[in-house]
Amino acid sequence: MIEWSPATIKAFQTTLLDWYDENGRDLPWRQDHEPYHVWVSEIMLQQTQVQTVIPYYQRFMTWFPTVTALAQAPEERLLKAWEGLGYYSRVRNMQRCARQLLADYNGQWPQTAAELSDLVGIGPYTAGAIASIAFNEPVPAVDGNAYRVFSRLLEIDADITKPGTRAIFEAAISKIISRQRPGDFNQAIMDLGASYMTARQPDTAHSPVKSFNQAYLDGKELAYPVRTKKPRPQPFDYVAVVTKMGPDWLLTQRSSQGMLANLWTVPLIKLTDLDLEDEYTPTELVTATVAYFKREYQLALTAVPLAVRPVTHTFTHQKWTIQLLQGQVAPADLAFFAGQTVRASDLSQYPMPKVQAKIWDRYQSTQPKHAILPARQ
Repeated sequence: MIEWSPATIKAFQTTLLDWYDENGRDLPWRQDHEPYHVWVSEIMLQQTQVQTVIPYYQRFMTWFPTVTALAQAPEERLLKAWEGLGYYSRVRNMQRCARQLLADYNGQWPQTAAELSDLVGIGPYTAGAIASIAFNEPVPAVDGNAYRVFSRLLEIDADITKPGTRAIFEAAISKIISRQRPGDFNQAIMDLGASYMTARQPDTAHSPVKSFNQAYLDGKELAYPVRTKKPRPQPFDYVAVVTKMGPDWLLTQRSSQGMLANLWTVPLIKLTDLDLEDEYTPTELVTATVAYFKREYQLALTAVPLAVRPVTHTFTHQKWTIQLLQGQVAPADLAFFAGQTVRASDLSQYPMPKVQAKIWDRYQSTQPKHAILPARQ
């Protein structure tokens, strides 16, 4: 790892902040330094692109303008606000954090990274971002951008997938961060990582900090950051039954535990739960699914395969491949079914995961007249 002299550190700070003052992104959560705004934006931005987050952030602030409003929000409203962002545990933890702030801190935010880390769902990066941006504490905010930028600037060879590596970066950045403008410094690093110092096609030749980028000067920029490869997601096969009971849609609510907790989908059944051989025909798939509906839900299903390619959706550790059937169930008691019938006009009121949106889209492609798709509110 390269060690910079005090003069180099000062020159870097000046160059970076001058560039940020002139070219920093104009984002809605940068209009003030309110910790609630910083916090919401940082949680949303985890594993999600800025342009995707902007409308979500704006709607979230309309629906839940304060910590108190977030703490008191009904869960379905909360999940609906998050619909499509994925990783729903994040927004559940946000509500737990909001309630913790009201119960334990009288609604006031702690002002140091150390204290912020005691709040539910706030890790080292988010704590550093809030503390530096909202409270001017000179602490680093080490996310993927910071790993990439500083590994290249300083040629840090530590593997960023290893738990102990964060401490190495935090120590290195702590020597460089501006004491006068730590929040702007951290946000400038974010902007630098999203523009001139991207992962695959950096434009370092035009970067304002080109002369400080040792990996670029040494001709090995794309070797940084150092990381071991992630394991492939585990494959799972499902059948989705896009089903009606009379004129209404049949939706099931996921369990309160596990993936996609409490969200709504059409019935999704693991193929391993069906009585199928390793190789099966579409007719055998229908027969097994009809039997499953009768056995598990006490519902009489008629179904046909849909002539479309399967839906695929990748989570962090799982990859789902979903075949589609179109079905109809006879009117019956839903006592054994974890869900309910929903009128087409009410579909938009139910929080659904992104994989369900893919199922709706694929189903619609088979219909001469499109089914009503849940619209985001």
